[in-house]
Amino acid sequence: MAFPNEYTHRKVAETAAKSCEICYKPSSSVLITPDSKDWFYVCPSHLGDAGFCAPKIDHAAIEARKKKELEAEIERVKKEYEERQQKKKEKAEKKDDKDGKDKDKEKKDEKEDDKEKTAAAVRSKKEDTPVSPTEDEEPRVFELKPTFFQQRLFKKRQAEIAKRNRERLRDPNYFPSVPKNLP
Repeated sequence: MAFPNEYTHRKVAETAAKSCEICYKPSSSVLITPDSKDWFYVCPSHLGDAGFCAPKIDHAAIEARKKKELEAEIERVKKEYEERQQKKKEKAEKKDDKDGKDKDKEKKDEKEDDKEKTAAAVRSKKEDTPVSPTEDEEPRVFELKPTFFQQRLFKKRQAEIAKRNRERLRDPNYFPSVPKNLP
């Protein structure tokens, strides 16, 4: 009957919103156990309340995400470096072809290329930087405080007892029968 004190935060459609277990306002956020034995609607603002629940932080997942981001950054830097080297080779080939031409034009071209590189770097950093926190950054797994978890267990036990009593009342053999023998 008991279930673990580990709840996953999930969202449902706004049309399926029901009242919050705490404040009774309509909410589309649901906390559910991994085995789906217990679930209830709760406002997202209550998830940030330290008196209600605490997020369970998965350090391995955080480390894996950081490592993945670092590898992506390394790949991006490698590509930029290779592109720069390729442009330098092309310029060197052009320079060999233009041996007697104006050096001022080459300097201007190099300055323009440097400006373009810095502008491109600024644009790429703006694109890479997230403007708002993503859903992945929000904690998804929570652990209820002991008082709220005991309350959930008590409600589940009461519901189980009520169900058992209803089944007993439906059973015709539950009630005693009228005596058939004369005394």
